[in-house]
Amino acid sequence: MVLRFEPQARYILLVNYLDDLNDAQKSAVLALDGPVSVLAGAGSGKTRVLTSRIYHLIRQGVVPESILAVTFTNKAAREMRARVRTMLGIEESASQKTFDSGLPLIATFHGLGRELLESYGDAIGIPRFFSIYDRSDSEKAIALALKALDVSTKELSPRAVLGRISRAKSTGRTAQEFYEKQSRASFGNRIVAEVWLKYEKTLTAEKALDFDDLIAKPVRLIEEHAEVRKKVQERWRYVHIDEYQDTSELQGRLANLLVATHRNIFVVGDIDQTIYTWRGASIENLLKFEKRYKGAKTIILEQNYRSTKNLVAAANAIIEQNKNRKEKKSTTENAEGEPIVIHAALSAETEARWIARKSRALMRTGILPEEITILYRTNFQSRLLEEGLLKEGVPYKLLGTRFFDRKEVKDALAWMRLAMDSSREADKVRAAGSPPRGIGKVTLAKLAAGQRNILKPAESTKVALFEKIIEELAHATETLRPSEFVKLVIEKNGMYRALVEEGSEEDRERFKNIEELASVAARYDAQVGKTGIAAFLAESALSGDQDEMDRTEKKGVTLMTVHAAKGLEFNVVFISGLEEGLFPHQGMGHDSNRDEEEERRLFYVAITRAKERLYLTFARVRKIYGSDFNSEPSSFLKDFDHTTVIFDDEDGEVIKIQ
Repeated sequence: MVLRFEPQARYILLVNYLDDLNDAQKSAVLALDGPVSVLAGAGSGKTRVLTSRIYHLIRQGVVPESILAVTFTNKAAREMRARVRTMLGIEESASQKTFDSGLPLIATFHGLGRELLESYGDAIGIPRFFSIYDRSDSEKAIALALKALDVSTKELSPRAVLGRISRAKSTGRTAQEFYEKQSRASFGNRIVAEVWLKYEKTLTAEKALDFDDLIAKPVRLIEEHAEVRKKVQERWRYVHIDEYQDTSELQGRLANLLVATHRNIFVVGDIDQTIYTWRGASIENLLKFEKRYKGAKTIILEQNYRSTKNLVAAANAIIEQNKNRKEKKSTTENAEGEPIVIHAALSAETEARWIARKSRALMRTGILPEEITILYRTNFQSRLLEEGLLKEGVPYKLLGTRFFDRKEVKDALAWMRLAMDSSREADKVRAAGSPPRGIGKVTLAKLAAGQRNILKPAESTKVALFEKIIEELAHATETLRPSEFVKLVIEKNGMYRALVEEGSEEDRERFKNIEELASVAARYDAQVGKTGIAAFLAESALSGDQDEMDRTEKKGVTLMTVHAAKGLEFNVVFISGLEEGLFPHQGMGHDSNRDEEEERRLFYVAITRAKERLYLTFARVRKIYGSDFNSEPSSFLKDFDHTTVIFDDEDGEVIKIQ
């Protein structure tokens, strides 16, 4: 039984919080007990439903700490936390805190995994303050493992090996289990198995976990330890999962473990927006929800609050071609809106120039550049689009380069991790050279091998100074707030002197990123000492593409892949490169109907990012790998109701899309 409390004693209570919900939304909010599945179309207000339901539970006297909500991006989790706090009347200054006592836990799946391992991981030998390898850290460790096996990274790329390891981890398999099954496998699989074993040894030595461990290890922990399983099932009595269609098989298992006793699971998803099966998402979790959870209630949200009638009709026309879905047809009471424009360009260069000129024209009508996005299927398309925007003087920002991947930022983070645990060799190597202090890899190798006695006097002096700084910073981790600690690190390690006092103009510009690092760390200042620093370091590893949008102050048209745009919305959307073989992408769709449908779902996601205007473009000729290829318009374009489409051609010809 859930303990009750009196919410009036702590929170400002909204009186009319249900009034603005439509009937389907209200039905979802009021469905409190047992398994509930909400099929939410694009723009149907699913975040409002989730936050209103959490608030309603608290209004009904449910202890806030017994409520859990899980989503997929840090951006979505932050927005959900902010909305819940606003509804509860908590002042805005507290909204930067990630984990609040006395409030529901709202986190990403990886954030939840981290919380589980920090709270209960000692049962499987995981230290309290472990570090998290991001993708670049993992690829670097795998490259070293390949080198140790005398395998060229040209023959087998670290990224490809990491992908195979990740897929295996997503099914719950361990390195040893994978290795034991590869004795008669292909040469490539045997190499992957050996690399994985070496990679795991590196992670253990560095007291680190990678992204996949943050799901796989909590599942194994809960499945194998009854006392932990009982604790987590009692801890969270009401579990909410956003974007349920994107959950992997392992994430589905984790959710099932959490709710096995009380069965209060509330999932929100849209099969039509399943676009991540290539990285382990299992559409079956949502398709078979009612089978897994007997007696589940299903609610469908079909009213679109985001887009115009023309755009909603176009999205329906596209997605209705798919067969592997649950029937759902979006409607809207919004205005008819502008017709969709399909533009045929002579070449990829003229396509980019047309998009840039159209963007500039829209900006002259009062549309802000931040309200415009240009989407593309593959990253190589961005170069010409950037050139077009530059030539036309249109400000833009390119999503893709993570703030936390910048060299100076990674250097500072290495120092912070080293202060938390001085035994981490990879961080020691990086920190010793950032900024340079005359300590080379050979010297560090001698230290790692326990050969300090053979160091030369000059080497010993440099190492002693280096270790003294680390020791001072280690003491500071006990008492400083995260933002204060960042400032101390860059003062003590010499980065301020090297980049600002003695550096070039470019160095001083790079230092601004380190200053921004302190601003990000301030989100965790409510947690003093190692707890707050560890939480900040976790964010640095788990940050995603969309986090860059909130972080950057640069204004301009946003360029990004369709995958990166999931969950976002813009007044104006350009979808470029709509050519057969590019979008839908070749290599996606020739193996099975499922893959063909995923490309169509990806196009549906792209269309539904638009609120008011949509421009679809393709090139008759596109240069790929240095050669010109004649292109056919995407097969997706023939599915539109052409009465709501304007065709625009540089030749002045009538376009026929068969």
